[in-house]
Amino acid sequence: MIGLEHVGVPPLLVPDEQPVLPAYEYEQRLAVLRERVEAEAAVVYADREHFANLSFFCGFDPRFEEALLVMAEGRPTLIVANEGLSLASLVPISVEVVHCPSLGLMGQDRSHGLSLVGALHEAGIRAGMRASVVGWKYFEPDEWSSETKPIAAPAFIVDSIRELVGADGALLDATEVVMNPRDGLRSVSSADQIAVFEWSAARASHAVASIVDAAEPGLSERQAVAAMAYVGDPLSAHIMFASGPEVAVGLRSPTDRRIELGDAATTAVGFWGGLCCRAGLVERATPKPRGHAADYLERLAIPYWQAIATWYESIELGKAGGEVDLTIRATLEGTGFGSALNPGHLTHLDEWVHTPIRPGSRDPIRSGMCFQCDIIPDRAGPGWAANCEDTLGVADADLRAELAERHPEMWLRVQARREFMRDTLGIALADEILPLSATPAYFAPFWLSPDHALVSS
Repeated sequence: MIGLEHVGVPPLLVPDEQPVLPAYEYEQRLAVLRERVEAEAAVVYADREHFANLSFFCGFDPRFEEALLVMAEGRPTLIVANEGLSLASLVPISVEVVHCPSLGLMGQDRSHGLSLVGALHEAGIRAGMRASVVGWKYFEPDEWSSETKPIAAPAFIVDSIRELVGADGALLDATEVVMNPRDGLRSVSSADQIAVFEWSAARASHAVASIVDAAEPGLSERQAVAAMAYVGDPLSAHIMFASGPEVAVGLRSPTDRRIELGDAATTAVGFWGGLCCRAGLVERATPKPRGHAADYLERLAIPYWQAIATWYESIELGKAGGEVDLTIRATLEGTGFGSALNPGHLTHLDEWVHTPIRPGSRDPIRSGMCFQCDIIPDRAGPGWAANCEDTLGVADADLRAELAERHPEMWLRVQARREFMRDTLGIALADEILPLSATPAYFAPFWLSPDHALVSS
């Protein structure tokens, strides 16, 4: 049975210092990339929005510009534009840096550095070579009809590589090697990477809890969001806040609109490695809710959280993602709403990598995967909103032992969260589930009573 109870906000256990990924891990990733691509060279693309694949291999984020990481002739070369030259000095591994101003913003000096073709040649792309590109996503066979598989990278870059390799060479799409949910390099994470993501997920959930706690009638949306005390951490998504009698567009940024009693409200904060979202009503919890609040609780909030609790209890090592998808669909059957997107997906430096959780998927849940528990109602009553999204990791016994040894403070936080979910919320977790959020599955549907949450008994 699920009910609304006064349980108190969970301890917001947040790490003090950000863990640093060791340089050798980047080098190992590059070595695996060389082994996995069926080509003599791999070109990894990045821009301000699509930075994660390149950053995964060398820790570089191009910010304003495009950038390319080229693996050819046994050496990594980072091709950057004007502003990337100084930033490239922070890359934690040894790379050759090549200056290509054409990857920068328009109007800047182009008189120094190499053309794009010249830079690619300098990095080792040669005529007759079999080269590959890692773009920002890849396409399934039923998504195109041409003989040539499309590559998700700008045409001017793809065309330049094709010009260099020529008719005797070949250009392949290697994005799947990095991003597929079966064995993609970014589909699983090491102990050190999970520790970095826990830092992000815990801070994101702390920020969201602070926003929800601050939100009250009369404050503007911006004033509520200011409570998160943002200190400049890189974001995986725009900071979101929406309130009002409808709240049909939860993705929007905060405005000067004044929050009103009875509003539906939603907010989300995502850092590299973890996003947290909450949505509910700007109402106060009462022993016996009435009218609008009672309908919302019974018809949306409770069945929604039932699906959240079921999701956590369904995640197990080796289980096919399609089974999880089917379980959540069955749980929501008869509620009047479903999951707008996949009920859960892999997360990394970018908020959504791919997901094994999709209809009919046989892709298994694997050790090292980091997920967003992400069930978005596709329909809700007017002025209703519900969301309880958090980050978690999956780890087998060996990975758990490594985490406990290498990151003991993080491990204690994870164990405390597991106990909270079990003893307070009534959610039974498999041993392999590691809550990385500071507020895992904690859903307070009435924002003016953030210490009242749904629990299973």
